[in-house]
Amino acid sequence: MTDVSQARKQSSPSAGGEGFDLAKLLLEGRAFFALIVIIVVFSILSPYYLSVANFLTMASHVAIFGILAVGMLLVILNGGIDLSVGSTLGLAGVVAGFLMQGVTLTWLGVVLYPPVWVVAVIACMLGAGVGLINGVLIARFKVPAFVATLGVMYMARGLALLMTSGLTYNNLGGKPELGNTGFDALGFNRLFGVPTGVVVLAVIALIGSIVLNRTAFGRWLYASGGNERAAELSGVPVKSVQISVYVLSGVCAAIAGLILSSQLTSAGPTAGTTYELTAIAAVVIGGAALTGGRGNIRGTLLGAFVIGFLSDGLVIIGISSYWQTVFTGAVIVLAVLLNAVQYRRRSKLPASTGGQPTSQKRGKAEAANPAQGKTAR
Repeated sequence: MTDVSQARKQSSPSAGGEGFDLAKLLLEGRAFFALIVIIVVFSILSPYYLSVANFLTMASHVAIFGILAVGMLLVILNGGIDLSVGSTLGLAGVVAGFLMQGVTLTWLGVVLYPPVWVVAVIACMLGAGVGLINGVLIARFKVPAFVATLGVMYMARGLALLMTSGLTYNNLGGKPELGNTGFDALGFNRLFGVPTGVVVLAVIALIGSIVLNRTAFGRWLYASGGNERAAELSGVPVKSVQISVYVLSGVCAAIAGLILSSQLTSAGPTAGTTYELTAIAAVVIGGAALTGGRGNIRGTLLGAFVIGFLSDGLVIIGISSYWQTVFTGAVIVLAVLLNAVQYRRRSKLPASTGGQPTSQKRGKAEAANPAQGKTAR
């Protein structure tokens, strides 16, 4: 009887660690619950917060951070960091503004006004070029990601300042008679009542989710971020993956720059300052590990909405911008602490059979088969 009772106890959900765990639920779903709390609190504090019009307006602001955060997530999953996305956003907007003003060809005596889609393609190619520089420096020349992207950040911001002499391109309305209708479609138009920027964010997030969960590239990305050496021994093109994520991050930054310029109907060289920190914060709040190999699109989007809805809520109730910075910083610090608790807790969970922690078993399995890396979570 004693042996039977012990067997039942070991096979029960609570003993195996598979039963309902409220702390685990709150910890892993913290971004979702934080967003719910923010909406409830500010809806009580302001009668204007809980309205469809205000929600769509806040969502259009979140779209900028969300697009940046999706690109940043790819980089962080690979175990890197990209500090240049804010400057890339500003540079892409400045280049778009320059083209929208008309390109004068003095030797031909004409002024070219490229259509909006051409401007968008050129801006995205520029973002991809900046990301390519980051990727090559990091993957080929082994420059630390922090140092490489920091240097590129200053270079991109400097180029934007040189192009404009520190000034801003205003009135980006385009020339309709020349086929250039400006950026209104990105900043002000709506599709089925939803701002275009939010639609673009949804499309990028959907594509990103499919890539991460349904393609070989996604498996390679999680594997190389979790254990680069094991992934390389398994045949994963680690360097190509590393370069690709920085290129994609640059493209996302350029798209965000186009949407921001459209919303402001202007393009300035200082646009996007500190946005890279907001993107990193959204990824961290969404539960991704800064060490790489853990994270998903869903959590990153929730993190972006937490930051955006919190900032806009503080503005609506009239909180000083200085206190907004304090609150945002506190949320980021709390998110980092919760991430540390979550992954420490996961590494210490005992296996259902045997007394060794899961992390020890995984380490022994990788030692026995170095070609086995971490997979998507």
